[in-house]
Order: sequence, then C-alpha cells, then structure tokens
Amino acid sequence: MPIKSEVAQLLLHCPDKPGILAEVTDFITVNKGNIVYLDQYVDHAENVFFMRIAWELDGFLIPKEKIEDYFQTLYGRKYQMIFRLYFSDVKPRMAVFVSRMSHCLYDMLARYTAGEWNVEIPLIVSNHPDLEHVARRFDIPFYLFPITKQNKERQEAEEMRLLAENRINFIVLARYMQIVSEKMIEAYPNRIINIHHSFLPAFVGARPYHAAYERGVKIIGATSHYVTTELDAGPIIEQEIVRITHKDTIEDLVNKGKDLEKIVLSRAVQKHIERKVLVYKNKTVIFN
Repeated sequence: MPIKSEVAQLLLHCPDKPGILAEVTDFITVNKGNIVYLDQYVDHAENVFFMRIAWELDGFLIPKEKIEDYFQTLYGRKYQMIFRLYFSDVKPRMAVFVSRMSHCLYDMLARYTAGEWNVEIPLIVSNHPDLEHVARRFDIPFYLFPITKQNKERQEAEEMRLLAENRINFIVLARYMQIVSEKMIEAYPNRIINIHHSFLPAFVGARPYHAAYERGVKIIGATSHYVTTELDAGPIIEQEIVRITHKDTIEDLVNKGKDLEKIVLSRAVQKHIERKVLVYKNKTVIFN
C-alpha cells in the first residue's frame, strides 16, 4: 500500500476581493504543492470570502515550519485574512466531559476505537463517578471532579490545569450537566462542543421530553454547537430531526432523542476533527 503524503490544510476568511482564489492556489502550485481539496464560499450579504484548501507536502518547496509565516507575509496582511493552518500528521487531542448519561460517550468511544477518527482522547472528566467503568473498558484515564456551588471555581481551575498538562486542543461535552465557566470558554474559544435537544427554548428544564409529549409534538431534534458565554446559543455545527406520532410514548421520545443526540454530536465532532468548520460571528461555514 502506498504511503499517504502529509497534507496541509488551510482555512481562511477575509473581505471579498477579486483575485484571492487565484493567488492562494498559485501560492501552492508555484511551490510544487499538489492540491487535493478546494472549496470556497462568498457571503454576499456580509461581503466575506471563505475558503478551505488542502495540498500534499511531498515535494513542496517551502519548509513546513515556515509556511504560515510565508503565507501571512504574502497574502494574510494584503487581504486582511484570518486563517488557520493544520497538518494531517498532527492529531488533535480531545477531552470528553460527562456526567451520568452514557449514550453519547459510548458512541464516540466506539468510533474512536474503530479508527474512524484521526484524534487522541487522553482523558475523560466527570462530576460524577457513574461512568468510570466505561473509561476503564476503553482504557482511558478517568478524572473525577465533584462539583458544588461552593467548590465549582476551585474544581474547574484543577480541570483546566489537567487539560493544559495533557495538551488538550478541544473539549466535547457529552451530556455534561454543568455550565462551563467563562474562564474555560475563553481558554478554548470555538473549541468546546456541546449537544442538547432541539426543543429549546420551547421546553426548558430537566424533563423536556415529558413536556414535549404532553404538547403532542410531531418532530424532535438535536443540536450540536460550540459553547459561548450565552447559554446554548453558540455557533451551530450540526442538527437533525426525527418525526413523532401519537403512537410514540414518552419512553419512545427519550430513546429517539438519545439516538439523535449521539449521532448529531459525533457528526459535529468529526467535522471539527477534519478541520471542516469555520466560525464567523455566531455562525459556521461547514465545508464538504
């Protein structure tokens, strides 16, 4: 089997102007890069250009460690670009936060151990001991931080120290039933992924499926988004729905909801791992 060449991935956005696409592709081809992916989008209402491009580094004339500086000097300043450069041989390091519900955790760990995701999961964090046995089953270190109103700030400081020690790039809240502090959100901007049912704001509280059942809803859904300081209002990455009928019981709604939550969260995590999400203001551009 041929060895795959390492790939550089560039995501950018900037004010739309003529020539950007041509200059970026020219930068790669002139330096002997083989482009393997290219997608771009223009938001005409905002006049913003978005782009994701990937190329093989085998034979590329610019040393890997100097690509970002070259690109910033030649095009970043010229076009007022905000860009991120990634390399395929660098696996993102993901921390999973859980509480007591296991469905999202099991789904992600199954995909992880099956080799579907190019990611490392060095640790699982929880405010309850209930899912430690799951972490042991998958041989992933489990860290317990019981949280009360009195110790929340101190415990979260310890969590952040642990994340820094393990060089965590992003966090997934797999039905973690705690509000993340502003300090942690600022440390991981657009790098904390959450999942919740899509009844919000109609059916708030701890028993949304019961409230939805009593209302006789015809669809239920799930939403995965990046966490911001405004609760459950961050940039949306992935959503899905399923139809409901009068024959469905509360238990049916809960089970269908769990299925949606784990699928939607895993899709969102996969897009993040593949570096296909670009955030602008409070919206996302999701590249194919």
